[in-house]
Amino acid sequence: MEPSDDRTVAPGSDRTGSVPHARPARWLNRTVGGAGLTSALGDFCYETTTVILPGFFAVLGLPAALLGIIEGIADAAASFTKMAAGYIADKLGHRKLLVVTGYALTPLGQALIALAAGWPLLLMGRLVSWFGKGLRGPLRDAIVVQAVSPQTRGRAFGFHRAMDTVGAVVGPLLGVALLAWARNKQWADPSDPFRMVFWLTLIPGVLAVLSFMTLVADPGHTPNPALKFWAGLRGLPSRFKLYLGAVALFGIGDFSHTLLILAGTQVLAPSSGVTRAAQIAGLLYVLRNVLQVAASYPAGTLADRFGAGRVLVTGYMLGALTGILAAAAFRLPAGVPFLAVLFVVAGLYMAVQEALEAVVTAEMVTPETLGMSYGALGTVNGTAKFVSSSLVGVLWTAVSPTFAFGLAAALMAAGTVVLMRLRAK
Repeated sequence: MEPSDDRTVAPGSDRTGSVPHARPARWLNRTVGGAGLTSALGDFCYETTTVILPGFFAVLGLPAALLGIIEGIADAAASFTKMAAGYIADKLGHRKLLVVTGYALTPLGQALIALAAGWPLLLMGRLVSWFGKGLRGPLRDAIVVQAVSPQTRGRAFGFHRAMDTVGAVVGPLLGVALLAWARNKQWADPSDPFRMVFWLTLIPGVLAVLSFMTLVADPGHTPNPALKFWAGLRGLPSRFKLYLGAVALFGIGDFSHTLLILAGTQVLAPSSGVTRAAQIAGLLYVLRNVLQVAASYPAGTLADRFGAGRVLVTGYMLGALTGILAAAAFRLPAGVPFLAVLFVVAGLYMAVQEALEAVVTAEMVTPETLGMSYGALGTVNGTAKFVSSSLVGVLWTAVSPTFAFGLAAALMAAGTVVLMRLRAK
């Protein structure tokens, strides 16, 4: 289907997030396509870093617990930024400038990581990148949801998340290939090959900024200068607040998948060596991303047909299974085939979760608080992931990785049960 900017007038708005003005005749229009391309470039930028960051930590001699804490702090920074950005956008009625600023911060953070010699600059770089991610995420989603009809949201978000993950496939593949090539060169320091890859990620980061500026149109909405932050939060629908509770409980177990890369590296290191194991784990992460790309649009199509809530429950079940498999990897004689299954399941549940949590949100709230609602969703997710990544990282070191991942699986299972009970009401 060719992208189109043709629009038809929609008669009024409803309580499911539709807009009270022009609505596109086709779901794959210039705004949806442009947002997808921008997300692909943005993911190319920072996911390349994600796949080689554990190896960079190992070269610098930094522990697994520190990686988990840094990832958790970065997620928390992004989450609170999402809430503030959503509130400001709903109050002022404009979103695009904040989204462009968010995309511009990502390459800046990558540059700080490339310069890092220890954890302080690594933390700062990850914070800057994730602050930008938090600034752009909910507002970009609000633009996308207003660019399509309620009946095609699943497909639009499925397409967007698929494009989002295309960059997460291409970027890590190139990163792993460049790292393999660099191993055969002469470097003054073992960290130099990693730094070279970090610097190259600035190219797609800059292209992402240009793409959003030129292709995406913000439909905007009427400013609400009287909107108050706490009053706005209290005024969100009670059913949506219960939904956020289910998301939070699941999210406390939903650890950063950077830790899956580290798990794969440690499981394979005794037989393959650290560097080779890191490369294999990186490729398995690429496999996870490929499955996420392949499953995102079908998940959205199923949501449009059977209901987003029902499909999201299935995705949450796969999340709990991911934790179980990760815990088992350290107890069984797990090789590459077992780890491949683990990363495949992780990719499937991420496809469903990332595509449909936003769709379920749009079904529960009004257009006037759409940005704030997405900000609340992002804040809950990010805060929960801060707890989860930090908890899993610390328990990994203090107790065992089996216990850490097993607890994460139990928490995700509990969140799934709560979501199922909410749907039954």
